[in-house]
Amino acid sequence: MTTIRPYRDADRDALYDICVKTADAGGDATGIFTDDRLWGDVFAVPYAVRHPDLAWMVESPDGRTVGYIVATDDTDAFERWFRDEWWPSKQSASPLSGSAVPTRQDGIIGYAGRRAPGGEKHAAEYPAHLHIDLLPETQGQGLGRRLIETLFAELGRRGVRGLHLGMNPTNTGAGVFYERLGMHRLHSGHDTTMYGVRFV
Repeated sequence: MTTIRPYRDADRDALYDICVKTADAGGDATGIFTDDRLWGDVFAVPYAVRHPDLAWMVESPDGRTVGYIVATDDTDAFERWFRDEWWPSKQSASPLSGSAVPTRQDGIIGYAGRRAPGGEKHAAEYPAHLHIDLLPETQGQGLGRRLIETLFAELGRRGVRGLHLGMNPTNTGAGVFYERLGMHRLHSGHDTTMYGVRFV
């Protein structure tokens, strides 16, 4: 039986693996960057390091880890930690290309380097945010809903007022999924579609 369980330190490599295999608008991004772990260093692993109590894993019947949800309950505090502690320990492994035309990798590195408290305008009203990824073999089984409901229940228990998330605009299936879970569209830029939900 496929199960959802709390994150363990031994799951870190699985976070990296699942993140890169779902990073290209839900598809496999392996080989797009010079180091596949960059995806996880920006979008998955720091959340589990900072908030292991807000991270859950999906484990298949044969013991493989095939999905996750990670989150923070305070975006501005998380972004301060990311800027001051996490990213300085990682950025030397991911140098900019130096190309006259910035690469996709340069864009992600630039995004990571710009992260800071106050950078997300929705964080005041929706202070929590999440990242969720499931390998294709697990999709359509209700596991994404179970992961999000698990997180929402914990955030509600903590009295967190709301949560936001951003997604690639081309990942239209994810948008439909979030709307079915009661999330609503927020003001968005051209390269990211934002959703939010209130708890209290």
